[in-house]
Amino acid sequence: MKLGEIYEILNTLAPFEDAESWDNSGILLGEIGSEIGEVYLSLDVTSELVEKAWPGSLLIVHHPLIFKGLKSLNPLIYPSNLIYQLIQKNISVIAMHTNFDKHLLNKYVAREILGYEIYESREFLEFMRVDMSFYELVSDIKAKFNMPIIRAVNAKAHIKTIALCTGSGSELNENLGVDCFITGDIKYHSAIQNLENKVCLIDINHFESERYFGACLAPHLPKDKIKVIINEQKNPFKYY
Repeated sequence: MKLGEIYEILNTLAPFEDAESWDNSGILLGEIGSEIGEVYLSLDVTSELVEKAWPGSLLIVHHPLIFKGLKSLNPLIYPSNLIYQLIQKNISVIAMHTNFDKHLLNKYVAREILGYEIYESREFLEFMRVDMSFYELVSDIKAKFNMPIIRAVNAKAHIKTIALCTGSGSELNENLGVDCFITGDIKYHSAIQNLENKVCLIDINHFESERYFGACLAPHLPKDKIKVIINEQKNPFKYY
């Protein structure tokens, strides 16, 4: 398949025009007429992925490798070092970030990982119903995300409604009308705010909540026309 054909499939699933204005989703490297051998799905472009990817392949990633403006390319420093290697191996890159969050990833995590009843979807947010104590909910989430420890704000004993945003959603933590907000990268001041407002917080971390990108996207790609490989990326954080 050609890069442009794959792009059109992705654009139908999660239109790139729906990405946030500050985002850099789309074709980051490559020419639409290029013939693609294999497709790798990954949360990020990493040196390990670039090393094992075949020349002439395509990386479809969640987080854009090129995000802020680059004023120079130093082959010894990230991300320039990876850009050099990608060009040398003729590897293309497409990023699906905030457009993918809005259309696919948050719904996938809510349905397939958490499995709670969804009663409303609103851009980056999925609203769900449960009937658990705070401690039961924390234990259930730890098990489902395979997290040995979890940060949480215990502001209410019993939970009936939840809002979910994968990745980093602290900026959305305003007047959601729920008992508990689940997201990653929660800051201290959000914790104080929620404690005072009696809304529980559960931090599911960035990597843990978005590592399902490949599994979410793979079923939508034509495997009869192109080889699709899900990259099992490693978490940069370790628990000690």
